[in-house]
Amino acid sequence: MLCRRLARLYAGSRCLLNRPVGHHGSWQRSLKEALPIVTHRHHTAQASRTWHLHDDHLEVHYADTCMRFDYIWLRDHCRSASCYNTKTNQRSLDTASVDLGIRPKLVRNDETTLYITWPDDHITRYGFEWLQKNSFEGQAHQTVQPRILWNAETYKQAQMPSVTLKSFLETEDGLRDFLKTFLLYGLAFVEDVPATREDTERVARRVSLIRETIYGRMWDFTSDFSRGDTAYTKLALDCHTDTTYFQEPCGMQLFHCLRHDGTGGRTLLVDGFYAAQEVLHKYPEDFEMLCKVPLRHEYIEHVRECHNHMVGIGPILNIYPWNNELYLIRYNNYDRAVINTVPYNIVRRWYAAHRALTTELRRPENELWVKLKPGKVMFVDNWRVLHGREAFTGYRQLCGCYLNRDDVLNAARLMGLQA
Repeated sequence: MLCRRLARLYAGSRCLLNRPVGHHGSWQRSLKEALPIVTHRHHTAQASRTWHLHDDHLEVHYADTCMRFDYIWLRDHCRSASCYNTKTNQRSLDTASVDLGIRPKLVRNDETTLYITWPDDHITRYGFEWLQKNSFEGQAHQTVQPRILWNAETYKQAQMPSVTLKSFLETEDGLRDFLKTFLLYGLAFVEDVPATREDTERVARRVSLIRETIYGRMWDFTSDFSRGDTAYTKLALDCHTDTTYFQEPCGMQLFHCLRHDGTGGRTLLVDGFYAAQEVLHKYPEDFEMLCKVPLRHEYIEHVRECHNHMVGIGPILNIYPWNNELYLIRYNNYDRAVINTVPYNIVRRWYAAHRALTTELRRPENELWVKLKPGKVMFVDNWRVLHGREAFTGYRQLCGCYLNRDDVLNAARLMGLQA
């Protein structure tokens, strides 16, 4: 009896040790339930493939990964012809009709596949590799989108080449190289573009539909403070992301300097994910605070015929909770509204966390300065890379637009890139 109890504890402890550990204690605590009683065990010829039936879930060990699947999850993810349409890649099973307390009638396996017979004698087949890839434990060790984080020095050392207009518009390789660079660095350039609004739009439409916003489709502006926005002045701008006041900030934007007769005006670029990663390493509690506290950002405009009041709500840092991967930074000190979503006993801690991130963003070694010029179109991942500018003199005209993020990612996936 003692040997059996020790065996149960050993199997359960292995599964706990193999779980991913993140900085979100509440998320991890929810996974640490008491160890259930093992009701059945089956060993294959290979030690890397074992499974254990518990009261409410199936525990599977495969390729050094310990996975736990609730029985209803397993039934819901059956890929048989009656449950899943492989032609449309859509579920046919009515999930609401499945008994929440369903349990397998029989479980067996061969070298590659796990077979479960359900109470109604329906048989579900799961490949071990499929289970590993799609389990919570497997996802916790994978990134949704691979990236290369950078500061000014590492970006310059990478010497990422720009794509010429001809290659970008006329070849699949040119477009693929551009998209690969953009996905990895959040930044990419197209050279030799005629300095016109029409040609800039042609470049934009190569990768996405242009997103219609309160600024129209293509925007074209010079310094004109009558719009009531700092961006329309000649003043310096601190690094920020755009459209933080949208419920979903624009995912991608491009800039093209059509003309500048004067001095200054360099563009500031900062990898927000790199700065956030530094905060995570140095001050994990501050990172968690920035992920949890929702803020309002707003854009208010009452100028002539323009009347807008837009509000977007969300934390500064947005992560996938299963692997703590950062996917969106919403940082704009100009557009941040009154903080009234945070109780008084949290506010000071939030300000300290915000200061930690701002300090990283403003470190000179993290600032990449680029001089935009006619013919060079810059694409920026607005969910990742912050931009700003130095003050300038003279006449400066820029055009650009916002792009639909889903379209950009779809174009990348169609070319075999992970996005």
